[in-house]
Amino acid sequence: MPPYPGPAAADPQPQAQPMAPEGWFRDEAPEAQAQAQAPAPDWAPSGGAAWGEGSAAEQTAYLPPQAAAPAGDAAEQTAFLPPYPGPGPGPGAEEPAATAAPAPAEQPAGPVGSEIPGEEPAYSPPTLAGNTLRAVDPAQARAEGRSPIIDPGPQPAILTAALGLLLAGAAAFGDLALLAPLVALQALTAAGWFRLNGMWPARQGIALAFLGALVADAAVLALDDPYGPGAIIGTLGAWVLLTLVLQLRSHADPDERMYGLMASVASAALAIVCAGYLAADSAAVSVGAAAVAVAVFTRALPLPTPASVGVSLAAATGAGIAVGGLTSVGVGGALVGLAAGVCALIGLRVAAYDYPSKFVHMTAGVALPLAAAAPAVYLIGRVVG
Repeated sequence: MPPYPGPAAADPQPQAQPMAPEGWFRDEAPEAQAQAQAPAPDWAPSGGAAWGEGSAAEQTAYLPPQAAAPAGDAAEQTAFLPPYPGPGPGPGAEEPAATAAPAPAEQPAGPVGSEIPGEEPAYSPPTLAGNTLRAVDPAQARAEGRSPIIDPGPQPAILTAALGLLLAGAAAFGDLALLAPLVALQALTAAGWFRLNGMWPARQGIALAFLGALVADAAVLALDDPYGPGAIIGTLGAWVLLTLVLQLRSHADPDERMYGLMASVASAALAIVCAGYLAADSAAVSVGAAAVAVAVFTRALPLPTPASVGVSLAAATGAGIAVGGLTSVGVGGALVGLAAGVCALIGLRVAAYDYPSKFVHMTAGVALPLAAAAPAVYLIGRVVG
């Protein structure tokens, strides 16, 4: 049997059921009986005797539509329910509406190019067209797709050429005149190497490496020329031991102490090796320093890399021949110039590695070509001398 719709389900106000016609109890005319027994129209409510007759659709025509709420959140579960026929809007009337249709949260506008609204972009968009700005943060440069090799450029090349020419000219006037530009070279080497390795500020390490360079200079000047290399090697060994002791006293992590030890030893070694200009023959120093100056300046010219390297080495060899002809080195200046040019390009390449900053270019980019050429100038100068 279909459910009997009570008064509250069919109509908020119940209607009285029609009473039995009087014709059922007394005789009336046939027309009146036929009219009384006629079916009720569709718009009229059915009487008590008509609920068991007719189809199921007719019996449930006046029932409100009911639908089971699907499983889900509160908004989905209340979406198919009929409106609550309460007496009027009250405090709880807004809650179903707010639950069914929540207002979207307003997102703050982010900067142009950011993927998440309201959040600053971590890095700028990658580009393949090249970058003219020099990177400071290696992580940012990697995210932007930059090459890890950034050449120092013309400004450090000009400074390197000027410092090399100062060394070449001062060597002709003796060791004491050579000492002034040499000390400047050693200071730039000590400071630039730490910054090249990402360690800044490192005042103690820089001071330690620079002090070792000064001790090496003093030892070379205090001894005779044949003992110059021994003075440099002895100073280097003593400074490696001193650096090791100082690092062992550090309270940093083991990995950090090892990294600091390697950087300190390398910085001190490069600064101390620069004292080889004092131990070498003055004519070889003039040839080698001039060759480095010419090679670095030529390398900064806007040429393709293979052509630039070849032209730089040729220019260094030519400078060695020219300056060697003015000194006692003679034709052997070509070999000194070529060796110095190769070491200078290696030092320049090291200073351009791993996204160097402008500070690295103005320190290590200036000093490393001359510092790397010092052992070659001494050795090749002894061979051709």
